[in-house]
Amino acid sequence: MWEELDDEDINQVLYVQTHGRESPERSATPFFLATAAAAMDNEVAIYFTMNGPQLLAKGAPEEIIVPKAGGGGKELRFFIDQALSIGVRLLVCQPSLDLHGFTMEDMIEGVEMIGGAAFNAMAIEADAVISF
Repeated sequence: MWEELDDEDINQVLYVQTHGRESPERSATPFFLATAAAAMDNEVAIYFTMNGPQLLAKGAPEEIIVPKAGGGGKELRFFIDQALSIGVRLLVCQPSLDLHGFTMEDMIEGVEMIGGAAFNAMAIEADAVISF
């Protein structure tokens, strides 16, 4: 699932997002860190499982406001767009789609679906796996 890269200096970092709409304060961190890792010339993906696919449902990124200390905040869409623009892959768990009654047509543009075997293969090959 990772791209075949000839450059040994490129690391593969896999983030796992398990939280959904119920935890807006936990929604942006994987995107923020993944964007930073990609900016450091790493190959990066975020895998959305359990409640994570809720964050990628059409309309959700515009509705979810990531809180900020002192009040206010930004739409989750801001963080998603940053990640996508730098090449972060957004991967959704197929059984988690079913759990929430979603199909791929319900997901925002740029999301890929993978199953458990593909996720495990990526995790085994990754230089780092970080979960939220």
